[in-house]
Amino acid sequence: MTLATLPSALSVDPRMIETSAGPLAVFAAGQGRDLPPLVLLHSVNAAASVAEVAPLFEHWRSDRVVVAFDLPGYGHSDRSDRPYTPRLMTDAVHAVIDQVCRDTGAAAVDVLAVSLSAEFAARAALERPERIRRLALVSPTGFSRRKRRHGPPGTTLLVPWLYGLLRRPGWGEAVFRQLTRPGVIRYFLKRTFGRPQIDEALWRQAVITTRQPGAHHAPLCFVSAGLFSADVNTLYESLAQPVWVSMATRGDFTDYPGRITVDQRPNWRFEAVQGGALPYFEDLPAFVQRLDAFWR
Repeated sequence: MTLATLPSALSVDPRMIETSAGPLAVFAAGQGRDLPPLVLLHSVNAAASVAEVAPLFEHWRSDRVVVAFDLPGYGHSDRSDRPYTPRLMTDAVHAVIDQVCRDTGAAAVDVLAVSLSAEFAARAALERPERIRRLALVSPTGFSRRKRRHGPPGTTLLVPWLYGLLRRPGWGEAVFRQLTRPGVIRYFLKRTFGRPQIDEALWRQAVITTRQPGAHHAPLCFVSAGLFSADVNTLYESLAQPVWVSMATRGDFTDYPGRITVDQRPNWRFEAVQGGALPYFEDLPAFVQRLDAFWR
């Protein structure tokens, strides 16, 4: 299977834009001026893509401009052999937001980010606060341990020996093939949903996207912890925008002891949303009802 055969995970085809982070596949739809454009960021794992935010894209396109894009190394975006870092991902976020603002004339956007991409969204919001009005984080990383991450600015949790091992000829691709067998992808999605029932369309897209050329490059950086920011709690604690956080009640993403440093701040709001780490796949109306109040 070649990259050209990867189907669109959304109801529109991607538009490729050239950026400092490489060619990015951007999906856009909707209209409306009551609210600024909404940019959706999928999570980062071995099989990620915009399919992870598909229900939200299709819902909000009916009343506002909504944009999703495949992060570098994923989906239809550039999957070249290069280091994948928080800096690269954050630069991609900046580039897409700038493009959306040029296309729509908006001065700022709202952003919703899932899991690890919350760290990239937070960095982008801190670096250019005038561009991000409100920030919604779904099952974000960085709150699961009491030991917070206040490392030097821009540093990561990369395990160099592991990354070096996975970069050896044949090793990384072999590990990736094992991690992305259909049954293994289903296993991890069950853990994400916190139940045996998963979204089958999401599973199918995950299987297909991992069969594309270069699909292993970004995930190997993820497995080596090179995409996790060592300063993430500093980022979160520095945000001035209103921030809404969805906490899962099932599965592997229910532990948030690290929220203690921000949950009493007036711009932060944490809500336990019934379901797994992607609750909008289970009860979309209930999820968007909570967020519609936040956006407005």
